[in-house]
Amino acid sequence: MKKNIAVIGCGYWGKNLVRNFYELGCLVAICDPDIDLAKAISETYKVKNLSFNNILKDQSIEGVVLAVPASLHAKMSIKALNAKKHVFVEKPISLNQSEAKKMIECSKNNNMHLMVGHLLQYHPIFIMVKKLVVDNQLGKLKYVYSNRLSLGKVRSEEDVIWSFAPHDISMILSLVQEPVKSVKSKINSIIREDIADNAIIHLEFESGLKAHVSVSWINPFKEQKLVIIGDKAMAVFDDTKPWDEKLGIYDHKISKDGYQTYTDKADIKYVNVKYAEPLKEECLYFLNLIAGNVPPLTDGLEGAKVLSVLNQSSYKN
Repeated sequence: MKKNIAVIGCGYWGKNLVRNFYELGCLVAICDPDIDLAKAISETYKVKNLSFNNILKDQSIEGVVLAVPASLHAKMSIKALNAKKHVFVEKPISLNQSEAKKMIECSKNNNMHLMVGHLLQYHPIFIMVKKLVVDNQLGKLKYVYSNRLSLGKVRSEEDVIWSFAPHDISMILSLVQEPVKSVKSKINSIIREDIADNAIIHLEFESGLKAHVSVSWINPFKEQKLVIIGDKAMAVFDDTKPWDEKLGIYDHKISKDGYQTYTDKADIKYVNVKYAEPLKEECLYFLNLIAGNVPPLTDGLEGAKVLSVLNQSSYKN
């Protein structure tokens, strides 16, 4: 399944993509505007250091991975798709629906795959969570929420919603599998008046099911937790825990007797999930997607749905 892949953008996150595609034996070229960084990466992995245009001209390169600023996602993706390259673009798919629509149309017209880097959809733990939901192990979904909190890097080019929330929104949409009826958000700009650094996004789906996403990069501790509440059991995906404790099930029982409600608490049961590096699984999925071995998972349409929630969340309402 050897596929020739080029990674554009070798900085903070791009270097991880470079490493994984190299370890999968598919990295053939890299590109970065930082000349010194590009030279160092090229020498480390013994791959070609090319300009973006030369990558597009190289017919041996089948797929490009874009780890570039979101403002460049649409322009560079469309150029690559028109050059008959499959595209793996980091989240978010773009900055607005008009751009996303053009990217999706370009992908379709060129018969090239467009995959959005919603990493947690490829996380083995989340895949198990989704299986539990699909298999009705948790029962009917009653509520879903996620917390993505840390004392982290405060960015100037994007706020905490656009930086942190795409992954959680993507997971929740994947679990609920319903159109979103409404989105409301509460946003705080504490460090800088022009950049949101704390937000809670409330979603309501067509069936009435509700969910929320809480994000912050001014939290005193790190928390990456997805909680799914069903009428049979509750599941917690805690990505800060050791691997064998990342997914826990609580078989709490809740009953009613007239006006009284009773809870019968149960001990946590951990679910055994085979270890695999999530990013490597995501990179491998892109390769299998190009090869025609798997169906699209986080394609342009999925990316546009997440983008729609992001755009609605960005207004203080």
